[in-house]
Amino acid sequence: MAAGYAELLRTRHAARLLAGTLVGRLPNATAPLAVVLFVRAEGGSYALAGALSAVYGVCNAIGQPLLGRAVDLYGQPRVMLPASLLSALGMALLAAVGLDALWLAYAAMVIAGFFTPPLEGGLRALWPGVLQRADRVHAAYALDAVAQEVMFAVGPLLVTLCVAAWSEGAALLVINLIGVLGALSVVVSGPSRRWRSGPREAHWLGALRSAGLLVLIGAFFFVGLAMGSIAVAAVAYADEHGGGMVSSALLSALGVGALAGGLVYGGREWPGRPESRLRLLTGLLALGYLPLVLVPGVVGMTALTGVAGVFLAPALACAFVVVDRHAPKGTVTEAFSWLVTAFGVGSAVGASVVGPAVESGGAVAGFAVAGAGGIAALLVLLSTKRFLGDPVRSTPGGATAENDRNGAVEPGFRAGHQA
Repeated sequence: MAAGYAELLRTRHAARLLAGTLVGRLPNATAPLAVVLFVRAEGGSYALAGALSAVYGVCNAIGQPLLGRAVDLYGQPRVMLPASLLSALGMALLAAVGLDALWLAYAAMVIAGFFTPPLEGGLRALWPGVLQRADRVHAAYALDAVAQEVMFAVGPLLVTLCVAAWSEGAALLVINLIGVLGALSVVVSGPSRRWRSGPREAHWLGALRSAGLLVLIGAFFFVGLAMGSIAVAAVAYADEHGGGMVSSALLSALGVGALAGGLVYGGREWPGRPESRLRLLTGLLALGYLPLVLVPGVVGMTALTGVAGVFLAPALACAFVVVDRHAPKGTVTEAFSWLVTAFGVGSAVGASVVGPAVESGGAVAGFAVAGAGGIAALLVLLSTKRFLGDPVRSTPGGATAENDRNGAVEPGFRAGHQA
């Protein structure tokens, strides 16, 4: 397994693209924490901090698919680097004006959120051309999902270190400068400069005209809802069991579980169609969330959250493959960005919905919301199986063409098709 990942990362450009993308996404991963710390340091309330973070999150959700479409139309360097610079300037504006002019603070969040570059979707669009082989691409998707867990664990630590060494405003500036350098590393690379999306049909819906993609967006909205609710429910559980570092231990266990699951999943080839495998993985993911309502002691709960995280990275990795297979030709970056948006919006909704549940029923009710989210995701996939069939579409001439850029070894598919 380790040898397979080592071989993948030895492929020319692979390690650079993965590292550059992760570094470039640090501002997005740390924005909620960095903004809250800055607002509190400036004397603002938690309500104001939450409102500014919400504006950032909503604008990010809107901007990702729109910028993804622009990447498909105009290429990565023309869109990614200017967007990264504008997003960083938005955060720099917040650091400069503080809370003295609230309308400027909100404008800064609009700019920073909307122009967050779609590096995540961009990387997944590059993998088939860089790695060539289907098994390596699938492993890269799994490694990508695992690396996200590491980034979301390390990112807040970097913010804390910057605050301790300098200040909350400096943390905003430093993290976003690092993000720009990461984006720059990606867009000046050969694969990014050479990459071009395939010819696309002119359609205002873009990637959303794919029924299969709509199914995935619906399912992963609920997966995101489950994850957002677990984060809040973990805090409620900690309040009921001594507080301190309990919530951090639970969320760390969740991340470790996802890390382990992703590494195992990406370390081997799996038979069968990825659409069927995604339904199985989502079912196992939902099954892992259900025992959390038992809320045993801290040791037992930590073990349960670890198990609950095991199938998250495999489900995400498999979903990336399915998105790639069903995205209309010429829309692959936009399609990946829609999945990112669905997950992020679901997480935000989960965090807001679980609050009233926790207030009325404690941590048990909070974890029940997570279980319900997992079940809802599974039901979406099960009830729409016909829309996630073979990714074949009609061409204007009446013939059929498939869009599996990974060249997956599936009956009835040919390899080597590039978006």
